[in-house]
Amino acid sequence: MIFKTGLPLFCALLVCLPFMQQAGAAKPADISVYLDGVKLPADVPPYIDPKLGFTMVPIRTVSEGMGAHIGWDPRTQSATITKGPDTIILESGKRNATVNGSAVPLDASVQNKSGRIMVPLRFIGENLGLDLVWDPVARSVVMRTKDAGGNGGGGDQDDGSADQGLRGVWISSVFNLDWPSTASSGNEVKQKAEYVTMLDQFQRMGLNAVFMQVRPASDALYRSSLVPWSKVLTGTQGRDPGYDPLQFLVEETHKRGMQFHAWFNPFRANTDTNTSKLAANHVVNQHPEWIVTTGTIKYINPGIPEARQHIIDAIMEVVNGYDIDGVHLDDYFYPSSGVFSDDATFALHNPEGILLKADWRRNNINAFVRDLGASVHAAKPGVSLGISPFGVWRNRSADPTGSDTKASVTAYDSMYADVRTWIRQGWIDYVAPQIYWSMSYSAARYDKLVDWWSGEVAGTEVKLYVGHAVYKLGTQEAGWQSAGEIINQLNYNAAHPEVQGDIYYSASPLLKNPLGIAQALQNYYGSANN
Repeated sequence: MIFKTGLPLFCALLVCLPFMQQAGAAKPADISVYLDGVKLPADVPPYIDPKLGFTMVPIRTVSEGMGAHIGWDPRTQSATITKGPDTIILESGKRNATVNGSAVPLDASVQNKSGRIMVPLRFIGENLGLDLVWDPVARSVVMRTKDAGGNGGGGDQDDGSADQGLRGVWISSVFNLDWPSTASSGNEVKQKAEYVTMLDQFQRMGLNAVFMQVRPASDALYRSSLVPWSKVLTGTQGRDPGYDPLQFLVEETHKRGMQFHAWFNPFRANTDTNTSKLAANHVVNQHPEWIVTTGTIKYINPGIPEARQHIIDAIMEVVNGYDIDGVHLDDYFYPSSGVFSDDATFALHNPEGILLKADWRRNNINAFVRDLGASVHAAKPGVSLGISPFGVWRNRSADPTGSDTKASVTAYDSMYADVRTWIRQGWIDYVAPQIYWSMSYSAARYDKLVDWWSGEVAGTEVKLYVGHAVYKLGTQEAGWQSAGEIINQLNYNAAHPEVQGDIYYSASPLLKNPLGIAQALQNYYGSANN
């Protein structure tokens, strides 16, 4: 029988799981309980009652985690939990709970352990509307309220019945890949209509966040005193589009209760070597001494402190001038291939040769991330800073603490992105690794990488979002012959409480709906407009 109480925020108090301890086995690790992606602290850890086989949790930990008030009457040995007009009463030794005056049966009575009141964990999934995942390897119970997702992230997905966590999409502006289209060049009305249509489609799929590329190549989709207007708006770099695109994008996104993250390519100066069409105030023209050419791409040299500060200043124009929810960086740090000619910079900014060049390069990127994080958080503490590095930090063959992968490129060694340090130092608020491989891709399996990244953020304040390669659906690479690959990845994430969201690359492939991915996501996330 389903007992409809109207108390979805209390259901975590009363759930039990039939997990039996193995006789004669070594003492297992403590059970962890997560509510909407947040680990609930407990001075008395949850445990499995050896006689009844039910998982018991401290009532104060769970209820306070849900924002409820708790009262204990030592005379009647009863606990009263209140949240607004709703009340639950639990009495030690009784096999019933009183919920808004009605008796509701429990599988196990309340227990007193070390002065803490412990209650059974059941009722959640079966009776009071919360979803629950048990991870026997991690010994964790993951609970999710149905109203936990929404505009603000912080939960994570399960089998699709709940609307939880950040569910985002990357929108590329470089080369007019996703928005605005070349057909709308210089046409404000058309550009706005294209964006509105995109948002409507994303919402129908169940998405609640966009990551818009506002700095594709050291230029801007916003009014700036430091960098020129992007050529993707009008076809000519530096030409005013006649309106403020970013202001419109943010407002239109927020109208729908969706998050807007401003995505910046940090060190890419230009997408080709032809500089004849660059605006006079483009960094290549203003500071040619900062520029290094690798292959067909021009980079801003990360080894020059003034150059790093210039990028931070350009980003801070957006932080201070627009109501964005987050600053987002991709992995354009040092190029992952080719020759990067920075010997002179290395000699100038590495006095006495203290650091090897690889460590010096990583130190440059570390300084940039640290200083950017400090600037963002000082100006607007509510704005998050996140980075989406390449999906493999280091292979285990190069570092015993790396992932069980055989990637030819790694964030640490190829792009000099020391992501582990960013996480441990708390310089970023979330990390969104681009895990663009399938569950069956032997050199870099998706599941192994989710395991590894989950371990990296565990015990920190840094959230983990996972980047998914919808653009690979329908290709010949192993595992991408069905939209079920993405759904399998989401289901895998659901068993990892560290994973608090997903981001899809990118908008155009998603809107083309390869292999029916749009319908698959809509079904997975349930309601289209949560």
